[in-house]
Amino acid sequence: MLLEPRLVKLTTRTEIEVRRLLPHLRQRYIGAWCFVDHFGPTNQTNGMVVAAHPHTGLQTATWVFEGEVEHRDSVGSVQEIKPGQLNLMTAGHGIAHSELSLKREGRLHAVQLWIALPDAERERIPDFAHHADLPVVNLGAATVKVFVGELLGARSYARTYTKLLGAEIRMPASASVTVPLEANFEHGVLVAEGAVTVNSEPVALNQMEYLETGHQNLTLTATEDCTLVLLGGEPLGEKLLMWWNFIARSHSEIVEMRRSWNAREPRFGEFSDQIGGWIPAPDLPNVELRPR
Repeated sequence: MLLEPRLVKLTTRTEIEVRRLLPHLRQRYIGAWCFVDHFGPTNQTNGMVVAAHPHTGLQTATWVFEGEVEHRDSVGSVQEIKPGQLNLMTAGHGIAHSELSLKREGRLHAVQLWIALPDAERERIPDFAHHADLPVVNLGAATVKVFVGELLGARSYARTYTKLLGAEIRMPASASVTVPLEANFEHGVLVAEGAVTVNSEPVALNQMEYLETGHQNLTLTATEDCTLVLLGGEPLGEKLLMWWNFIARSHSEIVEMRRSWNAREPRFGEFSDQIGGWIPAPDLPNVELRPR
């Protein structure tokens, strides 16, 4: 099933739009992967200026193809991320962070991913991990870097709380490879650069092909030089309530999270950065929010 992106303005501080693949009307989640934004390539100096904002009930996974971004958060982390490195922030009960593309030459090109924490783990104490040394394996003409989970015998040590897969695959034009899959996972293939066929189905730039459970492998054929993101995971089996930057299980939880953030209460913590200021939570809709 082919998923088309929708355009979303990143912040009011830049003119950058991102392409959002998840959540999608046709498919809300891929395993516990519940949010996928693809942004760039754009000028590095105007790419990302996201002031302090909160999260709950999830992990954020930042994966950069080009450029450099500074992450700061309320547990004291200050971390530059470079291409091929992973920033993994666990929001748990509540955290605040900001992201700023550094004023350097070149382009910024990345994906921002969210992982829903299962109900038993979503009130965890927040933390942050940076993974600079991630496994790389060659598969025919393809180069595969595994940033979450395990693939082709290579395993990332990034800690997640459900069974997941996240990998970058780079292929030259005309190359074709068959990738073994966990049959009990659902999967998605996002085209970040170039174009590819996934099991003979054409997938263009910024599109994602979704594969339900039961597939033991997939065949990728590059119609152009391409960069792909392969996501996978066991179906989550839980209904989530996602609103703004929060993941909860009930309307009343969202109301309290919003109130606590806008009141600047200690739940989310404080930190300083080069951006300054913070992003208030928007008004809630005049309907009761329900998990789905």
